[in-house]
Amino acid sequence: MTRAPRATPAHTLGWAWRAVRNELLGFRFRYPVEAVPEARAKDSLRYHVHSERLFFDAMDLDADGVPRQCSRIFGIAYNPAYVAWYGLMALDEGVRTSDLAHVRRFLNQVHWLERNAVIRDDEAVWRYSFDWREGRCDLKAPWISALAQGLAMSALVRAVRVTGRKELLDLARAATRVFERGIEEGGVATREGHGALYEEYPGRPLPRILDGFLFSLLGLYDVAVETDDAAVWDLFRGGVRGLIATLRSWDYRGKWSWYGSHGYLCPPQYHGLNCALLESLARLTGDPVLARYAESWAPARIAPWDKLEILTVFLVTKNWARVRFGWGGR
Repeated sequence: MTRAPRATPAHTLGWAWRAVRNELLGFRFRYPVEAVPEARAKDSLRYHVHSERLFFDAMDLDADGVPRQCSRIFGIAYNPAYVAWYGLMALDEGVRTSDLAHVRRFLNQVHWLERNAVIRDDEAVWRYSFDWREGRCDLKAPWISALAQGLAMSALVRAVRVTGRKELLDLARAATRVFERGIEEGGVATREGHGALYEEYPGRPLPRILDGFLFSLLGLYDVAVETDDAAVWDLFRGGVRGLIATLRSWDYRGKWSWYGSHGYLCPPQYHGLNCALLESLARLTGDPVLARYAESWAPARIAPWDKLEILTVFLVTKNWARVRFGWGGR
């Protein structure tokens, strides 16, 4: 697989200007992603958040109906997180419409996850087959992600509820083991005081992307509820403690969220996703800190004068990050 050519300063600035124009014209404060309260039920088939748009613009289905990620950086490749997300949204559609064709689409993605799980000792992981640079963090294939682990676990748990296949639950439980180890030991965990953070990009310097962390917590919660495994509950609760301790680092003046450690505000889709994921976790845990952030970040609460501030800061910080890093981010 070939790498994209290194951008020259002139090329980077031109690209940044085009991005400013596109983002200014296309910026919307509300993005169609929402929390799903029904997912809290122990036997629910619905996932914790729902969107008919999120991630789909970067997908291309193969001949078997499994999505591949399309990227200007690496071309076309399978992304296990996208496979699990596509499946979860298919199942969600099946539940809402009672159309079994959507359930079959979901099970097709579960079959891919089952076939492509890499078993190492007592762990199960899903690996990325392409190199990736996130900020100043370089990840070389094959690498793993708390995001992919979390979404895969959530898909497997729901597949158990659909099919009754207990071996899928064993696979989901094995997928939690990688959360027990730090990133230097091949895991996805970093420590913050008495808690843990689970990294979407487990490399240094840490990109610290919030939505990937939140997806992983929901995956751990789903496995913990389904198995009542004390070790999995400990991983989930440790992650919640880490989230509560560090959530302020993603907060922009109680109005919006930062995109990890990159130094720019989240694009609308990732901010909306952060809000929906936090709302779901607040409902599951009953924690007032999570509920407060989810409420203060809600786009519906943003005053008109704050919208201009957020848009301005987003455009300046996002494109300065492009100049510094020489890449476009997510």
